[in-house]
Amino acid sequence: MNRLYLVLLLCTLHLQGQNPETPVSKTNWQLFTYDIATVFEGVGYAYSRPLHWKGKQWATFGAVMGGTGMLYLVDQETSDFLRRQREGVPQFIRDYGTNFGSPQYNYMFTGGVYLTGLFTKDEKLRRMGVLLLSSATAAGLLQQITKSLVGRARPTSGKDKDTFDPFNSDRLYHSFPSGHVLLAFSNAYAIAKAFKSPWVKAGIYTVGLVPGVSRLWDGEHWLSDVALGVAISIFTVESIDRYLDKKYDKKYNQQEKKLSWDLNISPRHVGITARF
Repeated sequence: MNRLYLVLLLCTLHLQGQNPETPVSKTNWQLFTYDIATVFEGVGYAYSRPLHWKGKQWATFGAVMGGTGMLYLVDQETSDFLRRQREGVPQFIRDYGTNFGSPQYNYMFTGGVYLTGLFTKDEKLRRMGVLLLSSATAAGLLQQITKSLVGRARPTSGKDKDTFDPFNSDRLYHSFPSGHVLLAFSNAYAIAKAFKSPWVKAGIYTVGLVPGVSRLWDGEHWLSDVALGVAISIFTVESIDRYLDKKYDKKYNQQEKKLSWDLNISPRHVGITARF
């Protein structure tokens, strides 16, 4: 009896002495299934956020909608101007803008980032891959539904900016918002989180905006389509990244500076300002 008591006591002390925070080695399959589940959980989390918004969040939403509405007023003029600039833009820039914002290239890139993190067992890179995949999935599904519901005619359709035909299956009526912008800028905004330098961040954001501008040159979207796509990208990435704080111990940049985005509206100016 004394021996049994001693064995139980030693086992209890051993279990109590174990640190629950100590990471347990997992197989790639276990990590993969955990991450894929987290991707879909992140999508659901992003979609549920409006249900939890309060005054400040609704004020931001109102400002974004107001800014989009103001851009809508000048969509025809800005589209005519930007389409005239198309031939002066190098072909490789236009090709990059068209390709990088497409779903197939997007998932090749984001999948590559994730798999690299998975096979090297780099948690920061895995988390980045999960953020990229879940943000692209959330934004991609949202824009597909919205495009069909709104049915806005693209500039290339020959229709004006006020032409809407909801549930039209023709891609010429799938202008609002820009899917290329949602995918490309979501990637850029997420990747920029790995860097501290505001100049590096600004450079990545600029690269991420090229697909949107390219779509304006090609007459595939109006300016308000692109602007709303940028806003949705930022909201989606920030929401999912906040959720991932609960799922992963390591973050890409533990001392990341806070970044705030302000929508500036005046009679002669509409723009978004990033403050580092």
